[in-house]
Amino acid sequence: MPEAILAARELTRRFGGLFAVDRVSIEVESGQIHALIGPNGAGKSTLINLLAGELASSAGSISFRGSPLPPASPERMARLGVGRTFQRSNVFLELSAFENCRLAAQARTPRAWAVHERAALCRASNDGAAKALTLVGLGSRGSVLARALSHGERRALEIAMCLATQPCVLLLDEPLAGMDAAESGRMLELLRQLKHDRGILLVEHDMDAVFAVADVITVMVNGAVLASGPPGAVRSDKLVRDAYLGDAV
Repeated sequence: MPEAILAARELTRRFGGLFAVDRVSIEVESGQIHALIGPNGAGKSTLINLLAGELASSAGSISFRGSPLPPASPERMARLGVGRTFQRSNVFLELSAFENCRLAAQARTPRAWAVHERAALCRASNDGAAKALTLVGLGSRGSVLARALSHGERRALEIAMCLATQPCVLLLDEPLAGMDAAESGRMLELLRQLKHDRGILLVEHDMDAVFAVADVITVMVNGAVLASGPPGAVRSDKLVRDAYLGDAV
């Protein structure tokens, strides 16, 4: 049976009287791309923030590999193996692609006792950064400043930075945003490769991409889950079509 690495049960987040996330239950399993879709304001990014430890929940629970998690910071979630990217590019523009990844790798295993050691001499961090860049197709671009990378390359770099932390779960918030058709195709192929030994929760508005790559789709509307299941079942669900998909898919 597939392993549920990260799971939420009846997860809720209120902002005053507004339920941004309303009793949502969802699982991210190993070897699976779980797409999270819905209109703007549906609560998708808020749910990602809850799962990543960026926000505290108002109610409900989160478990990791079957064990309940107490309220956790983003740093603790990252060290458990939960990596995430953001809607907007979030890299250090004045550092090279390799330096961005090496910094992420260092964050995975901080070494307070090595404060006087040059980062360039840390073999584990260097190896982790090089491996991550190769995985996303940027192995030959490591010396290039992040500022000089194309939009698609920066999005790939963000994923490489996540991979450098050795995650077992990736929470990806609109990784295809702003990409052209060629860049989107490369990103989708990368996601297919990455899912083999980790779970992926993908927030995305490109429905062609979602239905091409997702193993499971959950649809959120007004903070709650409207439907969840295999792509074919979600595609044919009348409530989903009426609320979000229409006749376009």
